[in-house]
Amino acid sequence: GRRVVFMGDDTWEGLFPKKFFRSYFFPSFNVKDLHTVDDGILQHLYPTVDSGEWDVLIAHFLGVDHCGHKHGPDHPEMAKKLTQMNEMLRSLVDHLGNDTLLLVAGDHGMTETGDHGGDSEKEVNAALFVYSRTPLFGSGPPEEPETIPQVNLVPTMALLLGVPIPYSNIGEVMAELFSGDGDAVSAALQQLSVYHINAKQVDRFLQSYSLVAQDLPAEQLQHLRELFSSAVEEHTQLLAQVQGTTGLPRELESRLGSLIGRFQRYLREARAVCTQSWARFHPLRMAGGCILIASSCLLCYTVSELAASSHSFCRSCLLYPLPWVLVGALLGLAHVFTQKGLDLLLVSSWAAAASQLGFFWHWWGRHPKRARLAGSQPPLASGGLRQRLRAWLGLAFPMGILLFRCGAMFSDSFVVAEARVAPFLLASLVMLLVGKLHWDGRLTVPESPKQQLLGFSSYRREIWYLLCLVAMLLVCVRLSSFFHQCREEIPQCRPSVFLSPLASLRNTRAKNLFYLLCVALLAGLVYAVQSWLRHYGNLNSSDPLVLFVRWGFPLVVLCIACYWAVASSADDSLGKLQELVQVAVVVFPRAVYGLASVGLLLLLCNPLTVFAKDTRESAGSIVTPYLGVPSSEVDFLHVIPQIYKRMQESQRSRLERGSCRATVAAYGLGSVYSAALVIALTLLGFLLMLLHSERLSFAFLLLFVEAFVLLHIHTCARGLAGDAEPFSVPWYAVISWLLAASQFFYSTGHQPIFPAIHWNAAFVGFHLDHSTNLLPAVLVGANTFASHILFAVGCPLLLLWPFVCEMSNSQRKKPKKESREELQEVEERMMEMRLRESPEKFSTALLRLGLKYLFVLGAQLLACVCAAMILRRHLMVWKVFAPKFLFESLGFVVSSICLLLGISLVMRVDCAVSTWFSQLRLR
Repeated sequence: GRRVVFMGDDTWEGLFPKKFFRSYFFPSFNVKDLHTVDDGILQHLYPTVDSGEWDVLIAHFLGVDHCGHKHGPDHPEMAKKLTQMNEMLRSLVDHLGNDTLLLVAGDHGMTETGDHGGDSEKEVNAALFVYSRTPLFGSGPPEEPETIPQVNLVPTMALLLGVPIPYSNIGEVMAELFSGDGDAVSAALQQLSVYHINAKQVDRFLQSYSLVAQDLPAEQLQHLRELFSSAVEEHTQLLAQVQGTTGLPRELESRLGSLIGRFQRYLREARAVCTQSWARFHPLRMAGGCILIASSCLLCYTVSELAASSHSFCRSCLLYPLPWVLVGALLGLAHVFTQKGLDLLLVSSWAAAASQLGFFWHWWGRHPKRARLAGSQPPLASGGLRQRLRAWLGLAFPMGILLFRCGAMFSDSFVVAEARVAPFLLASLVMLLVGKLHWDGRLTVPESPKQQLLGFSSYRREIWYLLCLVAMLLVCVRLSSFFHQCREEIPQCRPSVFLSPLASLRNTRAKNLFYLLCVALLAGLVYAVQSWLRHYGNLNSSDPLVLFVRWGFPLVVLCIACYWAVASSADDSLGKLQELVQVAVVVFPRAVYGLASVGLLLLLCNPLTVFAKDTRESAGSIVTPYLGVPSSEVDFLHVIPQIYKRMQESQRSRLERGSCRATVAAYGLGSVYSAALVIALTLLGFLLMLLHSERLSFAFLLLFVEAFVLLHIHTCARGLAGDAEPFSVPWYAVISWLLAASQFFYSTGHQPIFPAIHWNAAFVGFHLDHSTNLLPAVLVGANTFASHILFAVGCPLLLLWPFVCEMSNSQRKKPKKESREELQEVEERMMEMRLRESPEKFSTALLRLGLKYLFVLGAQLLACVCAAMILRRHLMVWKVFAPKFLFESLGFVVSSICLLLGISLVMRVDCAVSTWFSQLRLR
């Protein structure tokens, strides 16, 4: 109820919006700006003080703070700023009235380097200067400054203003301000009353805090409780003796001073306990965590490189974590049942470190043997050296992009502007890929003698296809920037209009237009997915999954469209239908959840989208080169490729003879793995679009288009480069895939800050109440990390897509006139069934892809962890680096889980394909 006037740091506007009687905010984010805030305050300070239209005036200067961060405490600029503040105080004192109290304080201290945020004495302590024209301490002079105890401005200000001390404040009040003009006894009683109020508030807070948190030691809490109880009991007895007496005996006066000292001791010990728990960094634990993450990244990289050369070595090394995981699990169970004696986090960390040391020890033990064998061989020829150098250069440019992205985590400006940094790095990586292909001569055809004489080269036809893909990618990157969310550190930024729901639009025509476009987008996505599946023959069977794709997908779109229509309607225009609408807002999203769950269950139960038509005229085995029932897994794996080739031969013979004597006609077998992933990604896309506002469905369309373009760029680049390892996914593809995931984290309206979280996602399909926090946490998490989920689940497509595009590429390269043998070779493209020819290579390729993905994720997480550790005293640590670290950590967890789910789905399809072939073999 008081007139509070504020001027200075605009951070207060976000903390206390529309709470001030009058305010003058000035931008404070630029730490290099020493004068804007201070000069703005000085422009309004003296006129406001003289006007008298205020009860409390707060002026938050920032020049000294910014000067400390920019130059340090001993720079000449600091002397200038302190001189300016000194002159300000001299002038301000002349404008004060006799009933005005001036308090000058710092909100923190400063280290020798000008930073703050830690637990050292220079950081957590700051000066307090109190001035008044009327005496504050009675008739005598105040005590010397060095004898005044450490006090806190917050409880002192609260009691001076007649309001309760803030609930969570643990500071000590400056009781000398409340002594009044009476005798020494009265002053002591007033101080005792103030200390009693202060101590009671701190005790109440510590009791409540200890019930919900366990970070304060129980022994120290018990000691504080006993100290407070004894002081309160003596305070009660002393007041009972003093009441009604005109003078105090000497022994009661000494008891009064002793009791004040006990309350002071309690307050200081309580603050020390909390400071020890809350404001202290643990550098050794920080360094240990960084080392553990770095060794995990090194482990992923090492195994991904070794897996290509030695399968048995990797298998034996991967057994090392198992016993340590069991040890960690047993210790964790002991911690759960005993509740004491063990730190579960430390136990898990030590178990992980021990398992990694076991792996590296085993690897190092075998490494010198390989080195000696390599040393006994003749040196590499110039051609081999050139080839190895070219391979290292090919690895250097994607790793350079990754290193630049990790380095950007250490700059608050880059973290704030990462919504533009990630798309720029993605476009740069793709352009560097095209440049490398041109540098290696992969974009030109061999020169004829005439071309050599004229001095020019001719480019391949595929280069135009690649350039069109790159142009499409750049267009998607550019368009995705229209769906951005703003941070408060960029005041000139305006959030995208697409972030607001359709219900916020007042123009009915615009609302209807956007609604129709959003529904058309959903329908177009269903049509595109069904067309792709139909093109590769995956929509020919009558299995439940195929039927769900045909009819369930349109039904899901219909439910989403109905939900959008109901949710975007104005409440005042519904009239008597309001109750029905409230039911529909819950029913339609739950219908989408149910249909998507049914689709995913069907996908897990029977993920095959293959249609086999038996047109044999006579019974018999379709496998002629191999006789008998397979007696082992090796024999069975030998049979599978023969079955598929026999199907193709039967199809070709039927086409050539014009008869219907085909043995088995199979449709969709060449894209069976990719089809399952595409179906899963489509269902997940529907769910995630439901959790976002309607107009962000355009961003999801760009996400799918860009992912599709990246897959084709990867396939085209591998075809032009003539990659001899079809089972290996290059590093540039993995890094570009993850850069796209980071890009669309921002392009779906998110930022790594808590105010940007879409909390409305927790109530999509539910009333405004939840019995537990688990379900809303899952919904909000799915909304926040939608791009991480989609790209992690779709990661195996980087391995599968070149095989899927094998047929179309071969047809595009097919010459006009070709022999029968060439036609047979072209038509016998096996697409994804080539993976079945080499099961060991297939499983190794999945392992390497997953480890590469985890390596890039871990490198980004390591950069965030190191940035938060090194810059823990930075001005923006709690506003920029700490939130970024938290979001990156959660994104790492979500991406890792979804990557495992995507790879597990591919393995589930592989098992289903094996079962399908075994059933076909037994017919």
